[in-house]
Amino acid sequence: MTRTSAVSLIRSRSLSGIAEYAYAATAPAGSRLIFLAGACPLDEHGGTVAVEDYAGQAAQAVANLRTALADAGASVQDVISTRVLVASARQEDLVAAWQVVRDFFGDHDVPSTLMGVTVLGYADQLVEIEAVAAVLDEPEPEGPACPPSA
Repeated sequence: MTRTSAVSLIRSRSLSGIAEYAYAATAPAGSRLIFLAGACPLDEHGGTVAVEDYAGQAAQAVANLRTALADAGASVQDVISTRVLVASARQEDLVAAWQVVRDFFGDHDVPSTLMGVTVLGYADQLVEIEAVAAVLDEPEPEGPACPPSA
């Protein structure tokens, strides 16, 4: 089954082209919005992976984000925006995490915010990725028509 994405990315010609993401995105009326909790760098047992490794934690968070999207009936192409939180005050740490996220999204360069924060919720956690997605669900197939009553 092929499904068309509800998300339209908007690139502004009036703003700098240096950003590695679209400046805005839209979804049509009638689309179902999916608000994903922050994807964390946790393994299937709840342990933090890639301790002290920003890129490694971003990779695990991206994998968990992909799983959460699939469980909600969506894909990467349905993401309309992200927020990437990195527990660091060093720009190079933010960039290390961002490069993994950017590569994950590829040509679907959704509007995104990259933020340095002081601390995240799990022990040794350095990266968290929030996302919103929008999907157009297939209409429910109609059952057989009832014959007209006589």
